[in-house]
Amino acid sequence: MLKGFKDFLMRGNVIDLAVAVVIGAAFTSIVTAFTSNFINPIVAAVGGSNVDGFAYRLIEANEKTLIDFGAIITAIINFAIVAAVVYFILVLPMNKIKERRERGKEAGPSEPTDTELLKEIRDLLAAQQRRG
Repeated sequence: MLKGFKDFLMRGNVIDLAVAVVIGAAFTSIVTAFTSNFINPIVAAVGGSNVDGFAYRLIEANEKTLIDFGAIITAIINFAIVAAVVYFILVLPMNKIKERRERGKEAGPSEPTDTELLKEIRDLLAAQQRRG
């Protein structure tokens, strides 16, 4: 039962799917921040400007015209951190495990070469001649 569960988890597509879900969720925050803090204020702008830190107010009297670059930068940084954590905690170790498994399969018992077989035949024939 546990072996089957382990095999299920070790399949590459399960890990890839988990990574895709996490990265997708992180990327959603970037898109949401960009649209709500950059696109929406530009659409709501009618005129005027005001600078406030990393934010820029297109119309001073209208709160909806605030372009918040700080929120966008924060979302990008969050995405980069989540992507790095997912890569170094999940993807990289799984790739190393896959490589080891593949090397283990290749290093298994190999077929003897033609030269080795010919040497065995020669030795057997020499042993038979000595006995006979």
